[in-house]
Amino acid sequence: MRGRADLGVRWRAGFSLIELVVVVAILGVLAAVAVPNIVEWSRHQRLRGAARSINDLLVLARSDAIRTGRRQIVFFGLPGATDPSGAAIANNGSWVPVLRVDDDVPTASNCQIDAGEGREVLAPVEGLSWGVSAATVRVPTDGGYGLFDPSPWDGGTFGSAVGITVHWVMFSPDGLPVTFNGAGGVCGVVGGLGSGGGGFYLTDGERDYAVVVSPIGGVRVHRWDRGTGAWSS
Repeated sequence: MRGRADLGVRWRAGFSLIELVVVVAILGVLAAVAVPNIVEWSRHQRLRGAARSINDLLVLARSDAIRTGRRQIVFFGLPGATDPSGAAIANNGSWVPVLRVDDDVPTASNCQIDAGEGREVLAPVEGLSWGVSAATVRVPTDGGYGLFDPSPWDGGTFGSAVGITVHWVMFSPDGLPVTFNGAGGVCGVVGGLGSGGGGFYLTDGERDYAVVVSPIGGVRVHRWDRGTGAWSS
């Protein structure tokens, strides 16, 4: 009798087939709602992380220029972008969106991506691209000579002259960002104080971030606020 009673208790404590189907249906609905939100959140986190990585690389380039007395150049761009000599912005034969090189002391610097130079790269991130998807203006503190162009572009506003966009920015040994026009396949004309300010713009197709370099070398991350239609920090 005790065994039958125990069996009855176990039976009543279990789930019926109908109850199991209902639970599975509820879980399916919850998953259908949650998964897209998780995917979106993950994409936004990757975008924020990429902006922070660019920020950190620029800060490191500036500090290394001051510490070593050597020019540090950050190249960037879409696949196919090159340095002044025509060398692809790549690492081990593969395109990278951002490449920092140690370009030697000013008297030996050639503003090119050469084998054997110290370097640091940022690899492509799935779902992210240069440019903006919602922002309509540049960050107010972005004083780059290059154009802010919401059409497909490499996402940078650095320029060797007003309206002339380039794919690089140099940190000189004093820590100041300066531009160069890359004439003759080397550095060409190197800009002076205040010439190297500009911004990097990147998007995940919904949110936009900007990493702005001030003319004196400060670096700051900004995010476009769709509600206010302005950049926030």
